[in-house]
Amino acid sequence: MHLSALNRPLPTGRKIAAAVISGFVVAAVTHLVSVLVFFVSNGAASANIVPISDYFVPSSLLLFVLYSVAAFLGANRMWPIALGAGLVSGMAAAFLGTLYAVAVAGPLSAEAVGFVAASLLGSNLLYFVVAGVVAATAGRFAWAATVSSRSHRVAFIRQPASNLADGEITHIDRTELDETLADTQWDNYVEALVNAGFETVELPAADEHPDSVFVEDAVVVLGGTAIITRPGAESRRGETDAVRPAARKAGLTVREIVEPGTLDGGDVLVVDSTIYVGRGGRTNAEGIRQFRAFATKLGYTVVAVPVTKVLHLKSAVTALPDGTVVGYLKHVDKPQLFPRFLALPEPGAAVVVLSDDTVMMATSVPKSIALIEDLGYTVVAVDVSEFEKLEGCVTCLSVRLG
Repeated sequence: MHLSALNRPLPTGRKIAAAVISGFVVAAVTHLVSVLVFFVSNGAASANIVPISDYFVPSSLLLFVLYSVAAFLGANRMWPIALGAGLVSGMAAAFLGTLYAVAVAGPLSAEAVGFVAASLLGSNLLYFVVAGVVAATAGRFAWAATVSSRSHRVAFIRQPASNLADGEITHIDRTELDETLADTQWDNYVEALVNAGFETVELPAADEHPDSVFVEDAVVVLGGTAIITRPGAESRRGETDAVRPAARKAGLTVREIVEPGTLDGGDVLVVDSTIYVGRGGRTNAEGIRQFRAFATKLGYTVVAVPVTKVLHLKSAVTALPDGTVVGYLKHVDKPQLFPRFLALPEPGAAVVVLSDDTVMMATSVPKSIALIEDLGYTVVAVDVSEFEKLEGCVTCLSVRLG
């Protein structure tokens, strides 16, 4: 039995907070821009600014409510949807807000309602156009920043395929795999993430893709941006189809590696503002070039490193919370490329950072666990032996956000 009950794409409280913040940003920016434009166009007389602002206050309050509701219902998932929701919300808010102002000034009449309706193509046109543009830009940014904040940690996961035993292997010999045990180990792995405070987002199972449980290879998340990869193994390229909508639903901006580039997420190691990318059998030079173009715009420095002895860079090295890179020396091509490198006594001694003082490691590396614990870290040990038979490790089975 899998832990399906734990799959909450976004907790209700966080979703409400993100919607309210997004609605506030859309309403506030639209109000300020509209007031400024009308203030300037009316001669920039200081006496006019308060009456102009007062005129737009009812509309802006309504826009705040309407776009908050739209954001809660998913308007921020894609920019065209946000644009449309902003235009509709802005138009409705401008009409109702102006109607309210007319009603306060005197009794409503058919002529007054007609005047208000006509204003949507006149004085109020700017208002709802600005609302649409702001919703597609600042509104979505506010949503993504809220749902991706460090106080809310999400992990993408994916159940093992029924044909897991047919997964790709490159550097090791194939051995018999116990799929029932693999399911149990996966459940325990997910439970460890949940106990560490992660909300889990489970992607649909993909029995046509034996390696799909290794979801890390399909996407790299940098802050509020998800870079959808193009896996180096052709048999794995369909795995990204389910990741793309999940990333958008989480409020992430989506970028993609395209042909002829190839890049596996297992070749990407983020250490503070530096990203090490492994150039090996699954990630090619063009994939690194495209990834570098995305990452540098987000403020990261990308360092390409050779990988020839293992499947992925993170099969060789991972990083502790303090930024120290750790790995089994015989599997590391160029350890001198890492400013701080600590050799571990066993292969497969990967770490997943759960918090500033806690990491996850495999039970198969007891000497390495003891060494990491001696450095003052708490180690959560999980058995992933069946996934290790497919060159997997603790990093491969999830993508952690925040």
